[in-house]
Amino acid sequence: MKKHQIICLAVIIGFVAYSALAFQSSVTPYVTFAQAKSSKSTVQVKGTMGVGKVLPAEAGQATQFVLRDDAGEEVTVVYRGVKPDGLEQATGIVAIGKYVKGQFLADKLLVKCPSKYQGSVNQ
Repeated sequence: MKKHQIICLAVIIGFVAYSALAFQSSVTPYVTFAQAKSSKSTVQVKGTMGVGKVLPAEAGQATQFVLRDDAGEEVTVVYRGVKPDGLEQATGIVAIGKYVKGQFLADKLLVKCPSKYQGSVNQ
């Protein structure tokens, strides 16, 4: 092989390896709270609103609520950001973050609200 071909091949292999590593680090798995407790990295926990209300936390700088995961475990979620519209009426919630000291610190919240287009049809 020529020197030019070897350099091109090395650049392509390096790009593919870098892309694979970058993609792998951006993937966030869905887990239960039990699995989130033992994870050191950012995870996603899917669930529904648990018992209690959505409350302001940390002098209004955060939102706190209870999330019940698919396994039935309930954990307090603290989200530092603008409270999503319709959080109280959500039919499904995905909290993305880390489990720290007995609570789940969410960096992002994905909220599935009941559709305003669902309802009874007038007959």
